[in-house]
Amino acid sequence: MAAAGSLTAGQRDWLRVRSYLQEHRYDLAVDAAGDYPAGRRVAGTPLLAAPGWQPAEPVPLREIQLEFTPDAPPIADVADLDGPASGPVNGPVPALPERPDGTRYLRYSDVLRDLAAPALFENRPTYRLTEAELTRGASRLAFTRGRYFDGIDTGEAAAHEYAAARLGAPGPRARLADPCDLRRRPANLAVSTLTLRLDRAAGRASFLMHWRDPAKVGHAGGLYQVIPVGIFQPAGEASWHEREDFSLWRCMVREFAEELGGHPEEYGAGPAGYDSWPFARRMTRALDRGQIRVWCLGLGTDPLTYATDLLTVAVIDSDVFDGLFGPGPRDNAEGSVLAAREFAAHVIDRTVTRDPVQAAGAAVLRLAWRHRETLAG
Repeated sequence: MAAAGSLTAGQRDWLRVRSYLQEHRYDLAVDAAGDYPAGRRVAGTPLLAAPGWQPAEPVPLREIQLEFTPDAPPIADVADLDGPASGPVNGPVPALPERPDGTRYLRYSDVLRDLAAPALFENRPTYRLTEAELTRGASRLAFTRGRYFDGIDTGEAAAHEYAAARLGAPGPRARLADPCDLRRRPANLAVSTLTLRLDRAAGRASFLMHWRDPAKVGHAGGLYQVIPVGIFQPAGEASWHEREDFSLWRCMVREFAEELGGHPEEYGAGPAGYDSWPFARRMTRALDRGQIRVWCLGLGTDPLTYATDLLTVAVIDSDVFDGLFGPGPRDNAEGSVLAAREFAAHVIDRTVTRDPVQAAGAAVLRLAWRHRETLAG
């Protein structure tokens, strides 16, 4: 980060807005949801959904068909904005500040990297979501190649602009009329998993929440979220990663390992080797035996940042959970895991209404309670 004395006026203003955005993310997201019809919200939360994204019943994860097309279809022109576009989806944005040498930043990710980069900030490859349909018996998700900074340069930039408008910045806001339209922007998919530890003998379940440290993460810093959550992406740049990692379950296994198991996010130069990796083998064996059951409850888009999340639930028998992860809260590379909470209506309501929970986390909690009989069964 540049020294404070060498910053331009535009850079200082950008930092002021960024600080406001980080501090008020939750309230800004709630307000941003008000710009869209109430019928588009998932389970009464700020999360938005398109038709076909909310199945009437939970869909077993293994029933979702995945399709991959290496060559990306072009992003449509941003012609349906509520105000003038601030620039092409992946092009220059005039509102970005100038550097001390007089050149202007072309991408939001460049400004963030120079002025306020979090600890985890790499432009890794992703599977970019292009189509989605989630109905029991006919669920499919289609993908192409993407990069992590695609989401930063669109959604995080839009959130910054929204925060700037709240602070009184002149000019109209450029907001997508339909953030769920996957033709209008690059959409990196996050797999957001509510983990339920099920004690069958006691007839009780509990869940964990994750506080996302804004100093460590580039998205949703300062908010609470279910755990684990991770971008659907290959573990590396090589072609074998793209091929071998194209699995929602394998993505979830890696995130369980990193966020709850304490495993480093390093998979070496070769393929991750899921069949030989002891942790992955234990998880998959428990899945095959029915000791872990994984469901998809829907798909949604954050109204502030346009982050798109697949809402999933992993129900894990207590003895398996304890053997994999052990007891108690813990810190990880993205924040802190909080103490377990009872999976009960009043606890969920208190969590969703009193804590600054990310929209996707609030939605999956509400939906999980609605479908609790299916999940427990």
